[in-house]
Amino acid sequence: MSAKERETLSLGLARGHSLRTMALVLGRAPSTVSRELARNARRAPYRACTAHILASARARQPRRSRKLLDPWLWQYVQTHLAEGYSPEQIAGRLRREYPDDMQKHLSAETIYVGLYVLPRGALRSQLLAALRQARKARRPRARETDRRGQIPNMTPIAERPAEVATRTVPGHWEGDLIKGARNGSAVDTLVERTTRLVILARMTRTDARSAREGFTKKLRHVPTLLRQTLTYDQGKEMAEHERLAERLAIRIFFADPYSPWQRGTNENTNGLLRQYLPKGTDLSGYTQRALNAIAHRLNTRPRKCLNFATPLEVYAQLRHRSPVALGT
Repeated sequence: MSAKERETLSLGLARGHSLRTMALVLGRAPSTVSRELARNARRAPYRACTAHILASARARQPRRSRKLLDPWLWQYVQTHLAEGYSPEQIAGRLRREYPDDMQKHLSAETIYVGLYVLPRGALRSQLLAALRQARKARRPRARETDRRGQIPNMTPIAERPAEVATRTVPGHWEGDLIKGARNGSAVDTLVERTTRLVILARMTRTDARSAREGFTKKLRHVPTLLRQTLTYDQGKEMAEHERLAERLAIRIFFADPYSPWQRGTNENTNGLLRQYLPKGTDLSGYTQRALNAIAHRLNTRPRKCLNFATPLEVYAQLRHRSPVALGT
């Protein structure tokens, strides 16, 4: 109600009018007037000024979504945040696991609101830290700067088979590096476009030889049918791309300059990885076993684009298909 409506209600009640009469005067439902009195009159007679102060104070108080007041749902959200799930992934997984139970369905926005209205304290800090960006307040993320270099004998992305863009045929990868503190260390990142499976490779240095060795070591364990193409940006670390292509029998294509959206799957994956490999960190301290564990975390998180299946689930299905099913 507005301050003016509360003043009218206060005068009418003081003159002995009933709740229904005042509801007609205000053009409100009787239940609305009844709730106004229950909330703002307390045990004293209803006064417009006091009621407006109480209502304004209540409106400023953060309120968690009603659904997140459910102990089971709130525990489910906290548990999966701790496992690295995003609010969107949690919401999608709930719909996938409980398709017929609407009481267990949440939207990602409901989860975000429930997190950001928590009062300051250890729990709020812990849960917000589990989010991908770990921000204290919600705001748009900044775009990363794309690296460029001069590479001989590049095959442009325009010559890449059209089937790659459709994501209907597996075996097409996107690759990149993520750099550590002062660009002194790096990790190879690979993601398969259809399944979103992530592979991480430790690099001993940040040069082209280390990149080639890292990609070779990890991709050679991928079945040939699931190792068709690799799309990369024009970073100098791919100067030995011809040797890499020959060793793995894979075709390598390069995105256009300043066009990170042409490798959008890998760009997004690198953003996810920064939750585990923060900027400004010395990445040389991560062992291959540690990187494998990080990749496993991402590969066992549900993805909206996979109907909230996990990349590992989809990839496992493809590995056991026949060559004909894989489009050969």
